[in-house]
Amino acid sequence: MTRRDTEKRVSRFIVAVLMLALGTWGTRASAQSDKLVLYTSQPDRIASETVAAFNKVHPRIAVEVFRSGTTEVINKLAAEFLAGDPKPDVLLIADAVTMEQLKADDRLQPYPEADVSAFPPAAYDKDKTYFGSKLITTGIVFNRAAPRPKSWLDLIGPAAKGQVVLPSPLYSGAAMIHMAAVSADPALGADYYAKLAANGAIAVPGNGAVITQVSGGQKEYGILVEFMALNAKAKGSPVDFVFPEEGVSAVTEPVAILKSTHNLLAAKTFVDFILSQEGQELAARQGFLPARRGVAPPPGFPNPDELTLLPIDDAQVMKDTEALKQRFTQLFGG
Repeated sequence: MTRRDTEKRVSRFIVAVLMLALGTWGTRASAQSDKLVLYTSQPDRIASETVAAFNKVHPRIAVEVFRSGTTEVINKLAAEFLAGDPKPDVLLIADAVTMEQLKADDRLQPYPEADVSAFPPAAYDKDKTYFGSKLITTGIVFNRAAPRPKSWLDLIGPAAKGQVVLPSPLYSGAAMIHMAAVSADPALGADYYAKLAANGAIAVPGNGAVITQVSGGQKEYGILVEFMALNAKAKGSPVDFVFPEEGVSAVTEPVAILKSTHNLLAAKTFVDFILSQEGQELAARQGFLPARRGVAPPPGFPNPDELTLLPIDDAQVMKDTEALKQRFTQLFGG
């Protein structure tokens, strides 16, 4: 082979490598500017702030949002699965139990490269198909005119008879997680909710009705997600909040990529943002406990590292959900 032939072959090789590199870059650039479809159960304001903060960092990714309650989001998604045309790239919903069902149905895309080094293992799926974005814990809200409780057992004692209100797990994912965690805890037991009912506790559809009754004085105590109580307190409501000594249950508002994503790179970019220091600082500004270690909690909130979390097996809760709902209906009505 002549020197000229060799030079030609080397030149063709260099051109090929450059074209491949440019092609890869072009694909990434295209993905960065493509549309991302997000289905979320976040409240409207929170969802808008999340997308705005993401777009501040990644302005070329246009985000289309469908927002509703978790049940409606999943019903819409199930209909799209049935039609063979799921629209979302990413889900950001209330609880991990729903994610477990999607995982069991092989609908979630693993993301093994996701950086979870600053997250506790309980905050994300061990197979890295979904990732908690915050800690939303459930404890005891109380009217400050009432004695301060310390334990979950205080709500089933004589001093709290007829004075407890709780959200129904038929409507609230956090309430379902809490019922499962408490029922599985050896110190509280499977009959804890029966003792609540026997002590005159009443159930209401959602967390909003709990804070309304406790702040209004209709009930002295309520089982409630912490941010609603602490935000109400900060706005002057006559309530306070206790993280009971046995521990608190927590939902993590997980984010996940669907296997059917139309834009995997953009979907991974969104997950990366949610898990990043900046994304977790956004959660704190929005009034939530961040799941990432080293991020300051909102004013008035405890350091997450100091909390005792009641253990929860999301896969087991998925299996037990219908039985727990039936049990709750027997005790408190529909």
